[in-house]
Amino acid sequence: MTAMNIVRMKVKAGQEDAFLAAHEARRRDDFEGMKSFRIVKTGDRDYLVVGEWESMDALSVARPKMIATLDSFRETLEDLGGDLGVTEPRSGEVVFSI
Repeated sequence: MTAMNIVRMKVKAGQEDAFLAAHEARRRDDFEGMKSFRIVKTGDRDYLVVGEWESMDALSVARPKMIATLDSFRETLEDLGGDLGVTEPRSGEVVFSI
C-alpha cells in the first residue's frame, strides 16, 4: 500500500538557497521505493517536504538515508520550538486518493 512522509521545516533567514540546493543534489533513484518527492513552500521560510513511497516498508528502509540527508542541511533549519527540534515528521499509509 502506498505510504507518504511529510516533514515540516522552517529555514533560517538567508539559507533558503542552501536548503533547496541540498535537495536538488538528490535523485529519486537514491531512495529505493520512492515514487515521488516534493518540496512545498507554505509560508515565509516554511516548507513541507513530501515523499510518496511504494510501501511503509520501503519508507522504513529508507529512513536512515533520509536522516543522513537531513544531517547534510540541518544547519540551514530553525528550531521549531515545543521540543520538536528542526523537523516535525509524520508518515503513514494512504487511505484515500483521487
